[in-house]
Amino acid sequence: MSGIENSPAGTLEERLRVGAGFAAADRPRILGALSALAPHLSGWEHDQVDLEVSLKDAEGPDQKVTLQVWLAGRAHLVATSHERDVDHALAEVRRDMVRQIEDERSRREPRKRRRTRKTTA
Repeated sequence: MSGIENSPAGTLEERLRVGAGFAAADRPRILGALSALAPHLSGWEHDQVDLEVSLKDAEGPDQKVTLQVWLAGRAHLVATSHERDVDHALAEVRRDMVRQIEDERSRREPRKRRRTRKTTA
């Protein structure tokens, strides 16, 4: 395995599928827009993460960007945006997905903070 596969950025680059509505030439633009998502995927092994981004009705009145993330053995997360500007839509789905991943991470990790709150209250 190469070093990039073990890095969060490598996970994003290797595991992101560009779905319907986007062309292969859009991939660098999409990776740039979603790059801030990479560190939030670091809690999962490279092969435990799959991502797909798609664009429905491009240039139409009901344009929608969808980002899906599958975390092995855990969850299927979906974020959508109806922003007209694709770059703004990608930023919106990235922010929503970061929130969902962090929510999933907090459910997955031990609840040390809860115990601390009970003893100090």
